[in-house]
Amino acid sequence: MTPSDSETSSSEHGLGQAAEKQDLSDLRLAVIGGGRMGETLIRALLRAEALSPERVRVTSRTGRRARALALELGVQAVENNRDAVRDADVVLLCVKPQGAAEVLVELEDELAPGQLLVSILAGVTSSYVEERLEAPVPVVRVMPNTPSLLGDGMSALAAGRYATADHLAQAQAIFDLVGRTVVLGEQYFDAVTGLSGSGPAFLYIVIEALAEGGVKCGLPRAVATELAAQTCLGASRMVLETGHHPAVLKDAVTTPAGCTMDGILELEEGGLRVTLIKAIVEATRRSRDLVDS
Repeated sequence: MTPSDSETSSSEHGLGQAAEKQDLSDLRLAVIGGGRMGETLIRALLRAEALSPERVRVTSRTGRRARALALELGVQAVENNRDAVRDADVVLLCVKPQGAAEVLVELEDELAPGQLLVSILAGVTSSYVEERLEAPVPVVRVMPNTPSLLGDGMSALAAGRYATADHLAQAQAIFDLVGRTVVLGEQYFDAVTGLSGSGPAFLYIVIEALAEGGVKCGLPRAVATELAAQTCLGASRMVLETGHHPAVLKDAVTTPAGCTMDGILELEEGGLRVTLIKAIVEATRRSRDLVDS
């Protein structure tokens, strides 16, 4: 039975229920696309000793990156995508969304219902993938983000038509290793892409701007950047770990007649709130067009 679209669950840093219940050690894993995110997931699995290197096959577009990973990590570099997925229990599809159609043509008659296909392709729906495969292969769609490189990622997961709760738990156990996870209905995924997928880039601009403000007020640039970045990190942890609404936490900093209120007035006058909302809306809109571009 596929989880309901209205159902949500989440976990943090491998401590969620999915990670506790799932033993990944016997899996044979194929990673199609050994780019940045593919490499991140491989490293996370090996670092956690979730499975051994010899149980991992990896491909890359030119083969060079896959061979480099094989040399460094002891995984198997495979030249052909079809060979890589053959007999694999879980296939991680980590290519660029514009290359989805080409790769799915290669794999259309190779994947079987007994395998789990986990797709991290932005803007590519589970149904798009399912329609291009000959067999009713279970698909779980995942939208991770780049802070997964440090184990502080945010990944959303959705079960496709043929995926069961067990398939979803297996995929969630993998992504719990690189940060927090949340299970959502797939209708939310363009918004997830616009928010947590693109969001780090928006926040880097915020951090840069805060640091520039510090420099303007006389701080050395390196100190200003550290102050800005750590302040954003600490504020994020306050939201996640206290469970309080950001507005409540903001009010706790904003003392009567204090300097914070003057700063907030400048932010509101400059339209920061509306600009960030518009940035998410535009990134979400663009996510819907990725496959066709």
